[in-house]
Amino acid sequence: MTDSRLQQPPLSAYIHIPWCIKKCPYCDFNSHENTVDQHLPEKDYLERIKLDLEQDRQWIQGRKLESIFFGGGTPSLFSASAIGAILDHLEDKVGFAENIEITLEANPGTFEQKKFADFYHAGINRLSVGVQSFQENHLKKLGRIHNKDEALYAISRAQQSGFANINIDLMHGLPEQTPANAMEDLSTAIALGPQHISWYQLTIEQNTVFYRSPPPLPPEDTLATIQAIGLQQLADKGYRQYEVSAFAHNGQQSKHNCHYWEFGDYIGLGAGAHGKYTDIDNNAIIRRQKTRRPNDYLYKHSAPSYKEHRVDPAELPLEFLMNSLRLLNGVPRDYFTQRTGLPLPVLDKTLARAIRQGLVELSPQRIKTSPLGQQFLNTILTQLMEDDSYG
Repeated sequence: MTDSRLQQPPLSAYIHIPWCIKKCPYCDFNSHENTVDQHLPEKDYLERIKLDLEQDRQWIQGRKLESIFFGGGTPSLFSASAIGAILDHLEDKVGFAENIEITLEANPGTFEQKKFADFYHAGINRLSVGVQSFQENHLKKLGRIHNKDEALYAISRAQQSGFANINIDLMHGLPEQTPANAMEDLSTAIALGPQHISWYQLTIEQNTVFYRSPPPLPPEDTLATIQAIGLQQLADKGYRQYEVSAFAHNGQQSKHNCHYWEFGDYIGLGAGAHGKYTDIDNNAIIRRQKTRRPNDYLYKHSAPSYKEHRVDPAELPLEFLMNSLRLLNGVPRDYFTQRTGLPLPVLDKTLARAIRQGLVELSPQRIKTSPLGQQFLNTILTQLMEDDSYG
């Protein structure tokens, strides 16, 4: 009989840098405008990161970090010395696993490009460049502050700086975009030879400018055409899809993102950062969210404040599946019990409708969406949220 107890999963870290030069109209992340001529409180932020980590030390439990991700905002606005200081502190207080992946999100603007080599020498070994489009009209509609030439040069400069693991973030389904426009963007990205491409559809989120004033998005049939021919183009060029919007060349998947989708643990540091922790002693999953506003995080309390809650066991099947089903190859079946502390029959009951519809497959080894289910992932997740059979 399977032991329905939690096991300690691998550990990663997410560091949130909340400032950007300009807030994009589609962005609903915790980001706050700060132009390049304004002082960023790097020293104060580093000290708060240290206090933040100290508050979460109880959840490290002897594990070393498998991956680190600097997100934002625009983390590349920070100096390489500040990023390096954060890494040095994490290595000293937590420790790094062999072959750790350390990613920094960067914008293609010339201000950040000048620091690429310094970021590499500071310990960043994977760069994620937020291009979104290579076409001037679409960049303007998205509120981006770079142009096509800067985007092209940014990738070249990153490669020259020593980065052998580069991701290009690219959107499709943009305002008034045609399939030809979308394929031109994709062709341009592929020609640059990145190891990874994140190619995802623009969605309109609440609390954004686009939500308040929706742009003219392509009709559903155009979106479907873009998706179909884009997937084929990526496959033809050797980019294997391993998640809904993630495509890797030569098997260079994002370790950090896979860690999320496989329901691993992660330390969340910085304003608005989230963390997930496994409480082995009490057979529970703990989530923490740090205070969102940068000034509150920096100055309001003696240490960064946070909200913490224990996830209700009734919610864990949905949380687990909303992550794991995004992976085309799914996850090992044993992960469910190991990472939720719940018995497998609970999962069988939760997925009953999706299995009957041929959307999800449960083998003795893995849990995953079927080829049909990959086309209707949103349908599966909607059904799971409506189905209270696991409650």
